[in-house]
Amino acid sequence: VQLQASGGGLVQPGGSLRLSCVASARTFSNNAVGWFRQAPGKERDFVASISWNGGSTVYADSVKGRFTISRDRAKNTVYLEMNSLKPEDTAVYHCAAAYRSYAGVGTAEYAYWGQGTQVTVSS
Repeated sequence: VQLQASGGGLVQPGGSLRLSCVASARTFSNNAVGWFRQAPGKERDFVASISWNGGSTVYADSVKGRFTISRDRAKNTVYLEMNSLKPEDTAVYHCAAAYRSYAGVGTAEYAYWGQGTQVTVSS
């Protein structure tokens, strides 16, 4: 499974972006998908995950109420809608497909990783 993340860019504080993660394989639709982010000099942190059918989502406390993860199984695409962005949201955002239909916060739960898209929040 190959994953392609896109939609990053430069945005002012308080602004919004929508990231997309497109998978190459149909089997992606049976896997949970997560978004992680990594700022320079820091570890990769969990942001959000969504179950295989979209019925279950998990969010990091730092993004709850601001970010929304969703998926379109017919398009093999997972989205991350990011609102009320803050400078501390600046990072490279990676999507990842999990081994199973449900997944949480641990990187070890994820089998396939995309290359990442840069999000910069700055005035």
